[in-house]
Amino acid sequence: MRARVRGRLEQYPPRFDDRGSGAGAVIVFALVFISLAAFVIDGGLSISQRERAADIAEQAARYAAQDIDREALYENVDEPAPINYENCDARVKAFAREMDMSGADVAGTHCVAASAQGVEVQVQLTYSPVFTGVFYGGDVVVRGQAVAENEVG
Repeated sequence: MRARVRGRLEQYPPRFDDRGSGAGAVIVFALVFISLAAFVIDGGLSISQRERAADIAEQAARYAAQDIDREALYENVDEPAPINYENCDARVKAFAREMDMSGADVAGTHCVAASAQGVEVQVQLTYSPVFTGVFYGGDVVVRGQAVAENEVG
């Protein structure tokens, strides 16, 4: 019986060819491609969220600066009306709620500086990266800042 089995095995030549040797390279290149795509997608998302935070900050600053003292405007026609800067923070937070921002982002949005001539606003936005959240350790917070000044014209 042994001789018979050995005879059959000798009929077939040993196979030490290149079959399957490219599979490892394909897997490595696929992982590299997916990693690069993840960083491109999340990088674009990060840039988009930073631009959105800056846009919201500009709009919130304009909204806060529109709260002017109307009586002073009617009395002093040639001079700019002073901004009611005391409620700047409340107006900015109200604008943030209107933009459907999360509670933590509304709490992080505030007036940095406010005077009768202008307001400076900082807006906070939180987003979750699509692929690279594993490396970042969760959500990423971006901030935008803008100034609105009171000008006659």
